[in-house]
Parts: sequence; structure tokens; C-alpha cells
Amino acid sequence: MIDKTICFPNAKINIGLDIIRRRTDGYHDISTLFYPINITDAMEIMPSDKFIFDNRGIRIDCEIEKNLCYKAYKMLKDDFDLPPVKFVLYKHIPFGSGLGAGSSDAAFTIKMLNDMFSLKLTTEQMVAYASRLGADCAFFIYNRPMLAEGTGNIFHETKLNLSGKTLVLVLPPISVNTAKAYANCHPAEPEFTLEESIKLPLVQWKNRIKNDFEPTVFAENPLLAEIKQKLYERGAIFAQMSGSGSTMYGIFDKKPQVDFAGCKTEFIELQ
Repeated sequence: MIDKTICFPNAKINIGLDIIRRRTDGYHDISTLFYPINITDAMEIMPSDKFIFDNRGIRIDCEIEKNLCYKAYKMLKDDFDLPPVKFVLYKHIPFGSGLGAGSSDAAFTIKMLNDMFSLKLTTEQMVAYASRLGADCAFFIYNRPMLAEGTGNIFHETKLNLSGKTLVLVLPPISVNTAKAYANCHPAEPEFTLEESIKLPLVQWKNRIKNDFEPTVFAENPLLAEIKQKLYERGAIFAQMSGSGSTMYGIFDKKPQVDFAGCKTEFIELQ
């Protein structure tokens, strides 16, 4: 057993999000592309005589039983009789932002516990565990650009490479409820598949790649539409809301001069 392990769970953006149909199980079939980005939390796991979850930075306001890191630990504890551990999580990626904040922490918990206790889980086994927590969680086991279908749980490799581009993340003081966003959406078969569209030159994405959450989410939060327009005015090649929001992003050839009053802005060199 390793005495302790430290990692930096990263975020993701969604490039495109087609909501294709409502399913009989209450979920939705979607098509999206998950792209990992270098904005991170920090998490340490170490042995302890009892389970401890030490939350620093952004406060996680939920009962411990609903915390995704705890759920990930509990799954593996039940199957492998793990001893108690102490989590120290410095939360930097905001919730309700469409960046996969909690999902990434959960997936990295699985990977860290696998290493710490030499569980010898394969990637496929870790994906299976993560899928029980949510589709985004499974993506972070792979943690490389992936097309996702089904409920976001069926993955396909993609050769999309945005290295050298600058990503501008704009995080407004708005939190979007994902369940409500899905309840208000209008599913439909897309005119063009996302798999086809991402093969086009980046300059053509604006007129081909859409996020089906934007119309209803923008109607309730006009600031998001204003941010998207401003990103294009400042030279973005492509701009969109990530997931169900509320983060807006723009992809630029080089770092732009932008200022969004009242919003946190991150500049990230894509890899």
C-alpha cells in the first residue's frame, strides 16, 4: 500500500451537445465531445483510523453520503474491503458550471484508490465503476478527447487536437441546474452529426456545431448570450456554452484581450 497519493483532477469542456431524444427511463440520448482542459482541483488521500473528508476551497454543500468522492470510495470499499482513509480536497473548479467538477473528483478517486491499494483494476473495470456514478465520471477515467453518445456513456476515440490554441473560460456568477435544463430542452435529430462536424476546419464550426441547451438556458440567463457574442467580437474562432452551463468558452488562435466584469476568466493553453 502507498502511504498517500496526491492528484489534480482536471476539468473538461463539451464541444457541441445534441440532445437527440428522451428515453423511456427518463434520461436523454445525446451526442457530445468531451475535451479535457488544464484547470484543476487538488486532492490527497492518506490512511486514517476513520473516514474523514476535509473540504477546502469552494464548499461542497451536501451530505457526505451524496458526495461523489465518498460514493466512489464506498463502491470500492464494499468490493475490496478498503480501510478508512482521509480525503483532503481543495475545490477550485466551480459546481453548476458544465466543467465536470464533481465527476472528475470521483473518477480520480477511483484511479487513486486503485494505485494506493494495488487493486489492479483495468481501465475498463474503472470505467464500469465510474459509470455507476455518472457518464461524465467515466470520461475522466480515459481523460482524453472522446466523442460520447447514449446518455454520455458510450465513448469513441477522436483524433481532434486543439493543441496550440488558447481557450478562454468565462465563469459568470450563475449556476445552472442540469435536471431543469434537461426538463426544458427540445430533443431533435441533428441535421449534421457531431462526428462529421468536428472534422471541418475550426472556422466552420460556428455554423455547424451547436449546444441544444443554449436556447432555453440563454432565455433565463441573458448574460450568457452576451458573453458568447462578446467572445466572437474579441476574435474567438468558436464560442459556446459548456454542457448545461454556465461556463462560456471561446477558442482563439492566441491569447486575446478580454474583460468580463463580474465574471472569473481563465486563459488556458490547450494540449
